[in-house]
Amino acid sequence: MLNIVVVGPGLMGKQHIERIEATSGMVLSAVVAPASSVNRDYVARLNVPMFSDLGRCIEFQKPDGVIIASPNKFHTEQAIVCIKHDIPVLIEKPLSTCLKEGRRIVDFAKERDFVHKVMVGHHRAYSPLIQHACRIIESGRVGSLVTVQGSAQFYKPEYYFVEGEWRTRLGGGPILINMIHEVGNLRKLIGEIESVQVISSSERRGYEVEDTAVMNFRFENGVLGSFVLSDTAASTQSWELTSAENPSYPHYAEENCYSISGTLGTLDIPTMNIKAYASSDTASWMEAFDEYDAPVDRQDPLLLQLEHFKQMLNGDEGPVVSVWDGYCNLAVVEAIKQAEESGCLERVVY
Repeated sequence: MLNIVVVGPGLMGKQHIERIEATSGMVLSAVVAPASSVNRDYVARLNVPMFSDLGRCIEFQKPDGVIIASPNKFHTEQAIVCIKHDIPVLIEKPLSTCLKEGRRIVDFAKERDFVHKVMVGHHRAYSPLIQHACRIIESGRVGSLVTVQGSAQFYKPEYYFVEGEWRTRLGGGPILINMIHEVGNLRKLIGEIESVQVISSSERRGYEVEDTAVMNFRFENGVLGSFVLSDTAASTQSWELTSAENPSYPHYAEENCYSISGTLGTLDIPTMNIKAYASSDTASWMEAFDEYDAPVDRQDPLLLQLEHFKQMLNGDEGPVVSVWDGYCNLAVVEAIKQAEESGCLERVVY
């Protein structure tokens, strides 16, 4: 059995703990958390020890792997503790609070020759929907990619901001909280993002952070993209409401949140509807498309990620989302924030 320590029994930490308990070959050996009564009561029900310090936990428990699901500001130091002790680690997204801190993790992992044992929790990379879409694109069925349109629009209720007032101030907002998920998907589906342009608004909620943003992307392969992000738009067009991967959300089976167009046709995700010409010889706006679906079995990407973490611990595979991938996703989000503030086209510096 692989002994796993989870750092931070919050929203995501609890999700990981539930899946560890449901995964063969793994067992939760300890939890690291501040010694509050809420944490103590929760961990007592798990029947495992609780530590307030990760280094001390590693010293006593000697785990096979660690999952860091603590608040973002603790990720850097906790990741470095794991790497220093040669403990493979899964770091929840985002990798860190800023590029400088993210670079510390990347450089330290390289220095210790431990990059192959550090993965970042961008769990949508394990989604069968994303993986199937990548295969369709790679097959050339829609031709050479030209554009991508994306949407992450949802209405967050007022209690979301009352319970976490920090979400109304600088450091909150959907660009920093939500967009990093979409960046991971876009980089996986299309390729590296070269530059970004942003306009944003806080008109509806009136907080000091944006509630809505529209982004334009240029990818290194020449693809152009547009993306609409809002946490105050009552819309079905988001990954949560279309993918059916999280049962906490309602599911709108006919809706899409991404549309990828190439020289031969268009792929809509997650319905996996394809409209494409039979060949380049028949490609014309005067001709009708062939239209069909490319269905895929939907599975829990968090569980698939944990299964992969188990394979990494056993030495069978390296990370799907490496520490460098996590850093690159953070670099794009930082460029988005810079473009929002400057009003100019900003290059992404990896």
